[in-house]
Amino acid sequence: MAVLSDIERKVLRVIANYSAGRRRTPTVDELCIKTGRNRGGIMTVLEVLAREEYIEWQRSEPDNMTVLEAWERKGPGTWQAR
Repeated sequence: MAVLSDIERKVLRVIANYSAGRRRTPTVDELCIKTGRNRGGIMTVLEVLAREEYIEWQRSEPDNMTVLEAWERKGPGTWQAR
């Protein structure tokens, strides 16, 4: 399990918040607008999020995604309040 980069975490939060508020996930173009990244950059981030099983997503259907986990998982050695 890898720690998410800042942009990966940001895209995950945008997808989760967008889908909670609008009852659908954002398109790749909408993610580009919200993050200021280009399409290629967003596609790379979505590949990482899918590989790490935060979302279900396939490059062949870029605008079709499902959130599996909306928050970054806590890794070993990460401080957590009790």
